[in-house]
Amino acid sequence: MSAFVGGYIVAYVQVWRLALAATPFIPLLLLPGAFYNRAVTSLSSRMQSSYNKAGAIAEESISSVRTVYSFVGESKVAQLYSSSLDETVRLGIKQGLAKGLSMGSVGINFAIWAFLGWYGSEQVLAGRADGGNILTTGIAVIAGGIALGNAMPNFKAFAEGCSAASRIFALIARVPPIDADDTTGKTLEKVVGDLELRNVDFSYPSRSDVPVFKNFSLKIPAGKTVALVGQSGSGKSTVIALLERFYDPLAGEVLIDGANIKDLQLKWLRRQIGLVSQEPALFATSIRENILYGKDGASDEEIMEAAKSANAYNFVSQLPRGFDTQVGERGVQMSGGQKQRIAIARALLKNPPVMLLDEATSALDAESEKVVQAALERAAEGRTTVVVAHRLSTIRNADLIAVVQYGKVVEMGTHEELMAKGEQGAFAALVQLQQAHQEAEAEIGAETAELKDKIARNSSSFHKRSVSSSRKSFEESRLSTSKRDYSMNSNQGNATEKKAKVKPQIPSFRRLLALNRPEWRQAFLGLSGAIAFGFVQPFYGFFLGDMLASFYDTDRSKLRHDIKIYAGIFCGLAVAAFVVNTLQHYNFAVMGEHLTKRIRVRMLVNILRFEVGWYDRDENASGAICSRLGSDSNMVRALVGDRISLIVQTASAILVSFGVGLSLSWKLALVVMSIQPIIIISLYTKKILLTGFAKHTAKAQHEGAQVASEAVAQHRTVTAFSSQDKVLALFEAKLEGPKKEIFKRAQVAGLGLGAANFFLYASWGLDYWYGGKLASAGEVSFADVLKTFFVLVSTGRVLAEAGALAPDLAKGSQAIASVFNILDRETEIDADKPNAQKVEKVEGNIELQGVQFSYPARPDVMIFKNFNLSVRAGQTVAMVGQSGSGKSTIIGLIERFYDPVKGKVLIDGRDIKTLHLQSLRRHIGLVSQEPTLFAGTLRENIAYGKQDATETEITEAAIAANAHNFISALPKGYDTFAGERGLQLSGGQKQRIAIARAILKNPAILLLDEATSALDAESERVVQDALDRMMVGRTTVVVAHRLSTIASADTIAVMQDGVILEQGSHDQLMSKGESSAYYSLVRLQTSLH
Repeated sequence: MSAFVGGYIVAYVQVWRLALAATPFIPLLLLPGAFYNRAVTSLSSRMQSSYNKAGAIAEESISSVRTVYSFVGESKVAQLYSSSLDETVRLGIKQGLAKGLSMGSVGINFAIWAFLGWYGSEQVLAGRADGGNILTTGIAVIAGGIALGNAMPNFKAFAEGCSAASRIFALIARVPPIDADDTTGKTLEKVVGDLELRNVDFSYPSRSDVPVFKNFSLKIPAGKTVALVGQSGSGKSTVIALLERFYDPLAGEVLIDGANIKDLQLKWLRRQIGLVSQEPALFATSIRENILYGKDGASDEEIMEAAKSANAYNFVSQLPRGFDTQVGERGVQMSGGQKQRIAIARALLKNPPVMLLDEATSALDAESEKVVQAALERAAEGRTTVVVAHRLSTIRNADLIAVVQYGKVVEMGTHEELMAKGEQGAFAALVQLQQAHQEAEAEIGAETAELKDKIARNSSSFHKRSVSSSRKSFEESRLSTSKRDYSMNSNQGNATEKKAKVKPQIPSFRRLLALNRPEWRQAFLGLSGAIAFGFVQPFYGFFLGDMLASFYDTDRSKLRHDIKIYAGIFCGLAVAAFVVNTLQHYNFAVMGEHLTKRIRVRMLVNILRFEVGWYDRDENASGAICSRLGSDSNMVRALVGDRISLIVQTASAILVSFGVGLSLSWKLALVVMSIQPIIIISLYTKKILLTGFAKHTAKAQHEGAQVASEAVAQHRTVTAFSSQDKVLALFEAKLEGPKKEIFKRAQVAGLGLGAANFFLYASWGLDYWYGGKLASAGEVSFADVLKTFFVLVSTGRVLAEAGALAPDLAKGSQAIASVFNILDRETEIDADKPNAQKVEKVEGNIELQGVQFSYPARPDVMIFKNFNLSVRAGQTVAMVGQSGSGKSTIIGLIERFYDPVKGKVLIDGRDIKTLHLQSLRRHIGLVSQEPTLFAGTLRENIAYGKQDATETEITEAAIAANAHNFISALPKGYDTFAGERGLQLSGGQKQRIAIARAILKNPAILLLDEATSALDAESERVVQDALDRMMVGRTTVVVAHRLSTIASADTIAVMQDGVILEQGSHDQLMSKGESSAYYSLVRLQTSLH
């Protein structure tokens, strides 16, 4: 822009009338840029919003990939993702049209020259200026116009930056109603621990029409342990959230030691509170770092003591890397019990005066529960403790027990006081419901068989109807499933480590462009426009030189005649520039946007084919994958939409300009052309220096994105432990190295830019000097000197800029390689293998034969060695044992999330490696320990595994899972939005939705991994009854810590360290007495209860 202003200053000095005549045209030069800036700002903002929605779908599915795989949701995710990108394609094409119209406005320069040529001739004819003045003024105007034209393409980046900045600054400027960084609040000298909720009204902001509390009051005396019990959704966990001040009440007060927590400094308040949540949230770092979230800077001794108190020390010390073991994204490398114990250790390390335990021991086996419960009871001594519990045995020793129903405390007292009320008491009723499971153990024999027969008769009609509809769903899904067959150089797993060492070849641009084959018409039109505009540039220089030379013509009538012709020519070039630029950029935008969508969708589709072990690797965390999914495809779009069109345009300009220049004056043309490489090298060096840190920046973005993604996904844990500064420090550390590198390279790049400009203007001086020398020698006319100069210089600048694109092309090549590494990667476990045997029907016989297994991310930790297990069709087999003994691994092997290192997993006598995995998974239902819901409605979540389910089937499944009542009570019913990962629901509600989802699938094989652990006593009884009905006629594998839930199983297998110690029915194992491991577990759990 400064060159533009400077050019007009020079023009005013030389021929002020001519410069003044040009000044009114300045708005015409600026108007396209302003239009483009405004259009792109709006479009970029809307495109980013659409990309964010698509990214959320991808991140949600990748982070919950086991659920997606289990319910064969890959096609559904791909369809949702593809649909969410439709808007970005439409907006991107509009952006391309806006760019074409803006770039086409370079024709305004040509039209202005038509006017200036005519008016300049009038000044010459009137004797107010000579040819030299007109030439100087004209060159000044040309330089200004070129500078403005070069600035215009940068308006897009500026506009996009403004769009991004507006959102960033709005986010930075936003002051949340509950501000953890607000230091104006007061602090208490000492926290005694008196807690009180006084006359609280509350509803969640996302469901403001559903009141949770109305005039709710609760007093918790200092140093006491107060337990909150009641049905799921009654408001127990809401009390925890209000005490942590995750939310503020609509009315009423939350007090600590008589002080309203709104008046206290929030970070200080949260440092006084320890929290262990129902679903333990760990971060993708080491066990040590996860525990340190409780107290940053704690010594190793403190960490070990906390781990010992939480009964985590033993299993951690047995790992090869001990406390330095990476837990994986969201703790995926740990079992549920191990994760919970690490979370408890984290809270114990904090040593707070107030402890909040939200089902803190729900995921632990009996032995671990006993030790951890004792540790928690010791930790509760001398501090105020609030316990949310479904398992009533864990709160027997609480000082006070409050029964919460429908947002109110219906009764409160000690265990003895509440039990003394008998059947009239709400707590006593809950206890009786929970004890019913234990009493059933004594009557398990003949009554169990009779009950099963009765259930089978009562449920036969529902079962037949479900099977029929399930088969119909399978057939339709099978016919609609697209067949994908990609090849690749795998870099995962033990079997492919050698392949990983082979560096893949960078795919050719031809292969990339082949993906754009459907847009061949747009490619033809875009290339035509690019070639045509390449012709326009040298023709513009040719006629400009010719026109300026005509000002030296002494024949006045000829001057008038020639100027009229040149004015018409420049007007024609203006129209041509506008048309061909619009044609070029619009059609390349169509190509680029469709290619971007096609690549994104294909990448996600292929990513959702990869084996689960691929996701377990640190570099393949969901945040990093999603960052790569976006950045790589955007780079490819820029390559196709912008870079290739510019290269074609430049190539056509070079051919014409060099041909014209050589024909006019080959000597001068060779001099001008010989200097071009110097200019190109200068600009290329500048570009290299500015972009050489691209790899560092990309890596930092990926790592930083992972930190940010994880922090946002687990923001409650970050907030509860006041770890915002820790997360920010980690985020800054990921970006610090590349930032220093950028500053260093930018300084050197400044020198490159100076050198490039020096050589540019020095070359112009040399061209004029040598052209004048040739003209004075009579070897060439003055007109030919000007024409040769303007033809080659106007094209040379474009050539130099195109040459400087080499780093962008290199980055584009890297992005192409990254894209095709994903597209070409051959998964170790192909769920949609074309030649695999389709599974039409499953009887349900399961067998693990001689299985040896270790997780791919920890190949040196052997889980199974020669493991064997047989489950007959229709049998219910329960797996019990300590956390980390390998129970959940069995489910992972049956679902074929992983393949054994040795041995076989057989279903109905067939090795599952030979079966079509998606068709097999349609016959397997999974309810995991930590329920995973998606950001859709409750109806969509229940129907996730059966897309064609009717409303009646959905409702029946919800009724069977005891979910219908609470869903119906919601204002929007089944259309209620579940929130990201089901955030809007309580733990028990999420679990019941997950169970309904499995029931609707009506599988032949049912896998239950602590399916009722999150439910209250009443819900557990009803859901367990529903599961019992569902088990009839199906093969069921149950992983359980709560032994009362599996007493009726046909076979119970007791596991320890990856080995089955003993197996048999409940009666058989109990009859062994104290010599039985199962007998010892039952006795231990009974003593706890």
